[in-house]
Amino acid sequence: MTGTAETRLVVLRGNAAAGKSTIGGLLRDELGPGLDIIEQDHVRSIVLREDDRPDSANIGLISSMARFCLDAGFDVLVEAILDSDRYGAMLLELTRDHAGVTRHFYLEVNFAETVSRHTTHDKTSEFDIERMRSWYRHRDLLATSIRR
Repeated sequence: MTGTAETRLVVLRGNAAAGKSTIGGLLRDELGPGLDIIEQDHVRSIVLREDDRPDSANIGLISSMARFCLDAGFDVLVEAILDSDRYGAMLLELTRDHAGVTRHFYLEVNFAETVSRHTTHDKTSEFDIERMRSWYRHRDLLATSIRR
């Protein structure tokens, strides 16, 4: 088991520019220092400096970081696109193993809206619309859900 009955795990997924980071920041403001936010983009591109591909190291590191924080008594928000093909098995295993309450949320925003939001985003110069199109997944829900 991971964490305790008192720890909370929230998985917040969705396409680029769906509002995940904004919601994460609002939760951090509301809940304070007891909430750890694990952003896949940071783990993948800053910590590991790797591309997002199947079986990349960031998948295991995200799981390990979440487990470490939950075991230390922190609430955890895992936030990113986290497409179900690459990250689904890890997220479902983490959910199964967590002793406390776990909730999964998927922010469904259509492609035209993600492009519109991207133009006002601080990462506008990091990737273009065609790259966003290659990432976009309509209603990328996890294949199996576990209620807690």
